[in-house]
Amino acid sequence: MRIGELQDVPPQGAVVTDYDLRHMAQYMRLLDAAGEGASWQEAARIILGLDTQKEPERARLVHDTHLERARWLSSEGYRQLAAGRTG
Repeated sequence: MRIGELQDVPPQGAVVTDYDLRHMAQYMRLLDAAGEGASWQEAARIILGLDTQKEPERARLVHDTHLERARWLSSEGYRQLAAGRTG
């Protein structure tokens, strides 16, 4: 998986997707970074490989939407993973 494969906005439905599975490590790292109080800029740069200086609006969008998806996976989507059900 290459970082360049990130979409600006990840899937929004209530089903774990192949995209989610491909980006699971990044989701978990985003959760860790948020839990440790890292700035969104640092997380976007290090975890997502985004240039927060060149494209600050896009970087913020990608960071925030992926963190939101990570939070959904950790609170609800994990049940599908545990049951072996993915879209």
